[in-house]
Formats: sequence, structure tokens, C-alpha cells
Amino acid sequence: MAGPLAGINIIEFAGIGPGPFCGMMLADQGATVTVLHRPGKAPDPRLALSRSRNLVEIDLKSAEGIETARNLVKNADGLIEGFRPGVMERLGLGPDVLLADNPSLVYGRMTGWGQYGPLSAAAGHDINYISISGALHAFGRAGEKPTPPINMVGDFGGGGMMLAFGMVSALLNAKTGGTGQVVDCAMTDGSAALMAMIFDFHNVGQWRDDRGVNLLDTGAHFYDSYETSDGKFISIGSIEPQFYAQLRQVAGIAEDSDFDAQMDPRQWPALKEKLTALFKTKTRSQWCELMEATDICFAPVLSLTEAKEHPHNIARQTFVDVGGMMQPAPAPRYSVTVSDPPKRPA
Repeated sequence: MAGPLAGINIIEFAGIGPGPFCGMMLADQGATVTVLHRPGKAPDPRLALSRSRNLVEIDLKSAEGIETARNLVKNADGLIEGFRPGVMERLGLGPDVLLADNPSLVYGRMTGWGQYGPLSAAAGHDINYISISGALHAFGRAGEKPTPPINMVGDFGGGGMMLAFGMVSALLNAKTGGTGQVVDCAMTDGSAALMAMIFDFHNVGQWRDDRGVNLLDTGAHFYDSYETSDGKFISIGSIEPQFYAQLRQVAGIAEDSDFDAQMDPRQWPALKEKLTALFKTKTRSQWCELMEATDICFAPVLSLTEAKEHPHNIARQTFVDVGGMMQPAPAPRYSVTVSDPPKRPA
């Protein structure tokens, strides 16, 4: 059967990063996504962010190109654009024009700072957007400077994924008796939303406003990554008492009374030193033999190459071959509606 978004038509104005990621998410779920790109600037067909699209070359600097774009949007359910605020308006393709043409249109706008606000006209990148939302401050080890989590939190989690969610929500509204509307997706807003639980913890006094000293930010000895004797790494997340008890049993530290103080932050640095020394006594593979697939909450830290080869990922087909290149497969999975396999743009 077709994917859950089968029958939905989306026009995507070509861009980089979060906009194409949103388009990929919608296309992966069965929507028909048509990318309008500049002459000679077709999206790279080898890349995951370009997959499963229809491509149309269009010159938005010409009156003919603007008219073509406008006509395509008239028959679309949704639109994705990631230009700076005001660019689409200057092209004659702003929301007022296109919603007048197509009152049920969902007009998705992807920016870092949002469509309004003191910073809305400024340039920026993921690292800047997650800085003012409070997210970047929380990433890093104690006593060290903030460490950007590449561009997962701004561009993709708080940006492209948030826009896809917003567009599907607005599409559902339009299809059930509502009207079209603009979806203003700002990475500052999205990355702040992703921090909801951490702000909750902080608000109720369960999170210190410092890096690397809390339960989930590498402050705790039982929630961190550790180097093994072969220079590789493993991850431990033994938060619950029963999982922590199993960690102690398998690691051979059940009788070490120092580890009784699991939830005493004052003891975490010393206990982390002990675990650091312990995990360096075996290779990653040896620790996997002891701990993987147990309730310890353990996993090897795999490289990009290794991740494609892990038996669990192979069993779930987490990575798929698209034109000879292994890429992350569409997610999530559905029990009834199954989209076509990802393919190169047409």
C-alpha cells in the first residue's frame, strides 16, 4: 500500500540542510515532493536529502520562472521554502499571493531566527540558533567549553523535523475543514522545544545550570561513554536501580561499597575514575560479549561505517542502498501503510 502521505503534493524550493530534510521526511512517508531548483543546480542524486523527489529546473529571476512556480503551487497541498525572511515576498511568491491563489495551501517556512524578531534579518547557522535557546550551553563536559552536537539539534531536530511535524499538522487541519496557513518554523523555537524536559528539570531544582554535572550530561558515572583497551568506546546508561545493579554484577563491582552511592553527585567524579580504569581493562568486543543485549543499558559506540554493519541495524534494515550508496532508511515504520523504497530524484 502507499505511504501515509500518499496523495499529498508538496512543492519544495531547493535549499540546503533543514529544508531538504523536511522534504525527505515528507517524501519518505509517501508525499509527492517536487523540488524547484536553479538552472544547472539540480540536487545531488547521490544524497539522502535529495531522494525520492521530482525535479523541475526553474529560473526564479525571470518572470516566466515565477509564473511557472506560481502555477505549480496553485495545485499543491504544501510548500517548503528556506530563504531569509522577505525573499519570497520580493519574488512575488509570498504567502499573501500564494494563499490567495490556493486558500488551502500549507506554506512551510524554514529559518534559523524565525520570520520576525530582533535577529530575524541576520545571518546565522545551527550553532548560533541553539546558543540563544539554551541548548548549546547544556552540551559539554564539566569545566570545558560548550560542544556543538554537530547540527542535529538546530538544523534537523529543531528545524527540518519540526517543520515536517508542523506541516503535517497544518495539512491535517486543512483536510478536515480548516484553511491553509503559514508554518513559521524557527530553529531557535524548535531547539528550545527539544529542551523541554531539561527546562522542566531545572525549574523544579533537579538540574544545575552548569555543563557536565547532571544526570544526563556526562555528570553521572552511570550515564557516559568510556574508552576501552583497544582505543574504542562503549556507552553506559544504567539509570534505574535494577539496571545499575546488573552493571555492577557483570562488571565485577557488586562488592565495591563505593558504588552504593549511585545518586550522590558528590561521589560521581571518583566513581567515574574507577569506571574509566575498569573499562580500559578489556576491548570493546569483550565488553560487548558481556553486556550487549542485557538490561545494563549498554551499547558500543560505532563509527558511521560500523553502524551500517551492526546486526541489529541489518535486521531492521536501518540503512538501505539507494543507487549504490547506503543511507539511513525512512523512519518511523508503519504496520499498514508502506511507502515505496527511497529512490534517486527523478
